[in-house]
Amino acid sequence: MVAGSAPYGVIDPGYVAVRDGRISDVGPMANLPSDADIERIDLEGRWVTPALVDCHTHLLFAGDRSDEYEQKLAGVPYETIAKAGGGIPRTVDAVRAASAADLAAAAMKRLDVFAIEGAGTLEIKTGYGLNIESEINLMKAARSLGLISGMRIEVTLLAAHAVPPEYRGQADAYIDEICIPLIEKAARRGLADAVDAYCEGIAFTPDQTRRVFEAARKAGLKIKLHADQFSDTGGAALAAEFGALSADHLEYTDQAGIAAMAEAGTVAVLLPGAFYALGETTKPPVEALRKAGVPMAVATDANPGTSPLLSLLIAANMSCHLFGLTVEEALAGITREGARALG
Repeated sequence: MVAGSAPYGVIDPGYVAVRDGRISDVGPMANLPSDADIERIDLEGRWVTPALVDCHTHLLFAGDRSDEYEQKLAGVPYETIAKAGGGIPRTVDAVRAASAADLAAAAMKRLDVFAIEGAGTLEIKTGYGLNIESEINLMKAARSLGLISGMRIEVTLLAAHAVPPEYRGQADAYIDEICIPLIEKAARRGLADAVDAYCEGIAFTPDQTRRVFEAARKAGLKIKLHADQFSDTGGAALAAEFGALSADHLEYTDQAGIAAMAEAGTVAVLLPGAFYALGETTKPPVEALRKAGVPMAVATDANPGTSPLLSLLIAANMSCHLFGLTVEEALAGITREGARALG
């Protein structure tokens, strides 16, 4: 049984007591009450861990972008694919054409895959609607999935994911007219738990991201950030400045960003699925994060294009093989630190 502190916090032999469907006690077998009425189930030496936590997914989507993988294998950068109408904009078109019911039904099938592996909590981002109506529908669908699935679903508003075609070249206007009003509506109606943004050359500048975060902070919503995935934009430091729960990706984060995250207690969310699918070679600075004491979570980044991955266990495995995490760190990354990244 796994509980408590690092590296594993193993209680061996241990017990978990359940009353009325809830865990009521955990401890060593020597402390188990000798009550004759207690039903005992011998797990024969197996591990019992907390339910797994995926703190970064884009699970609500429509359409298929698997053909883009062939382009990536041919060496075409993701930025080029996106600028040519692929990537996020392509999924936006498919999502806008789909009904809320169809989006939720498709996402429910994906949630079932996570549940089979033992996931109990998932974060689901919006960001494939990019207008008021579609983003609200995505938030509502995510909330409904929590009720239907029985899993804990944390909803993150990611309207600042990309600039939609109708606002091409007008990112500031998009923030003013779509992102900020959506943040206000989400907070007022209880549709989202957090706000995220994509701070990158192909998305939003640090100054634009700052405006999104100022609105989120004013609305009382938690903050997360896609940071430094393809370049060092100072995203990690910006996330830390706003006390963000997490900064995610971090392939190009510098030492100043790491120090800021350590001071702010911002979790580093590592996304090996995207790193692998995009054929990236620059890895997140795991050793520097480790030395600075920055908590490291691991997530799937499940999405239709850059990380079509529905397995936290595979993500954990990849984090060890690709990024150099220890097994202990990977396990913590999909349990304790994943939970920390969601607040």
